[in-house]
Amino acid sequence: MTQRSSIWLSLTLAERGNRVTQLCRVLRGAIEKGQLVAGERLPSSRQLANDLGCSRVTVEAAYQQLTTQGYITRLPGHGSFVAQHRLTISSSTYQGLPPTLSQRGQQLLAQRQCLDPRNVEPFNAGVPDVQAFPIKQWADITRQVMETLPPEHLLYGDPQGVADCRRAISHYLTLSRQVNCTPSQIIVMNSSQQALQLLAHLLLEEGDTVLTEALCYQGAVNAFRQAGAVLVPQSLDNEGALPPTYNAKLAYLTPGHQYPLGMTMSESRRQQWLDWATQQHSWIIEDDYDGEFHYGNHSPTSLQRLDRTQKVIYLGTFSKTLFPGIRLAYMVVPPSLAPAIVKARQLMDSHTAVLSQAVVARFISEGYFASHLRLMKKLYAARRHLLIELLSQCPANTVRLFPSEGGLQLAIEYLKGNTSALTLAAGRQGLVLAELAPLCLTSPPINGWILGFAALTPQAIRHAVTRLNAVLQNAASLN
Repeated sequence: MTQRSSIWLSLTLAERGNRVTQLCRVLRGAIEKGQLVAGERLPSSRQLANDLGCSRVTVEAAYQQLTTQGYITRLPGHGSFVAQHRLTISSSTYQGLPPTLSQRGQQLLAQRQCLDPRNVEPFNAGVPDVQAFPIKQWADITRQVMETLPPEHLLYGDPQGVADCRRAISHYLTLSRQVNCTPSQIIVMNSSQQALQLLAHLLLEEGDTVLTEALCYQGAVNAFRQAGAVLVPQSLDNEGALPPTYNAKLAYLTPGHQYPLGMTMSESRRQQWLDWATQQHSWIIEDDYDGEFHYGNHSPTSLQRLDRTQKVIYLGTFSKTLFPGIRLAYMVVPPSLAPAIVKARQLMDSHTAVLSQAVVARFISEGYFASHLRLMKKLYAARRHLLIELLSQCPANTVRLFPSEGGLQLAIEYLKGNTSALTLAAGRQGLVLAELAPLCLTSPPINGWILGFAALTPQAIRHAVTRLNAVLQNAASLN
């Protein structure tokens, strides 16, 4: 039986009328509506009487009456509980008037959703292996942080981020990600999506042009369209997004690993984009969403480091490197832009959780983060190699891999037409195939899928590819 304390139970009894009857009616209604659940412990008669400002005799009488009616079970020496088998009455079926949404609200809900996976399923894209996360070390550091946490860290936090966390992030980015920054340029956010929405509303006017890649992260598309921007997609080749030929206020790029196809932007192409930003006085948002996992000979230099005119805003997240549930991301912004973004952040939601930042700061500074990344990079590289090897055994002329040197997923093109029916068939086999077509901002769309591999064991990868092969073979036999 549930022993949960119910000291939160707060009731108001009228001055007039029988108080036993009133108390019975209120408690009975709460039980019937499911507000008090079966097995839930009720306050003691002494405690409830004190809270209500009535006599203990009144509460005892009400409890006894409800016991007789089957609503309450009383166990001597243990307390009073909601009866386990009491049937509840459904709440009122009155639904009220339909909600009246603003035009902005309707436009928001009309956007295509980004559905983040909540379970590890075969080929779920963008999911790290949380089973391999060093949870013991994380728990130890969390305990140490709590034991030494300054009292002021229990108050509202700095909208820019905890100083120790910004120093740790800056140190990591400078040495590992080839980003040129100081802690004063770091803005700690809850997510990269929050960062995109803040930047869109801060930098864009209604009708402004934003350049994106031809296949683009839906969260970025939503953020820019909500701000009233007009999107102009740029075609892609093996070197990334083609050099821009349009005037635009802002460009959104994923040069480390193009999302979703995975190619890495060449050095020459990066310089062309930077030259464009300088000439146009335009901003570039560089989204380095999983750039830590690059499996080539060397990691490419970030756009931000190559930037000489402070036009690049760099986005990163701990969702892929630590775990998605941490909800911690960061921006590296030009010094001239930092004050405005900090103020906008404060207006948006004040700050990111201080405890999470303090734990991350120590996790990085004590070397656990670097060790974890080294292990994950080795683990993911092996799983990626296995997936590529197995995909080579798919039926001939059905799929091809897009060139990629990193990331947590692979993009493949289906060469036989539309993927919708195959996606449904794969779903019936327990596979989650994210389609490429909905991410295309140009026509004709690319038919294919994003195959996440990072969270899958080698055995799970083999089983998943076997099921995918069966789906492809069955489709081939029907053509």
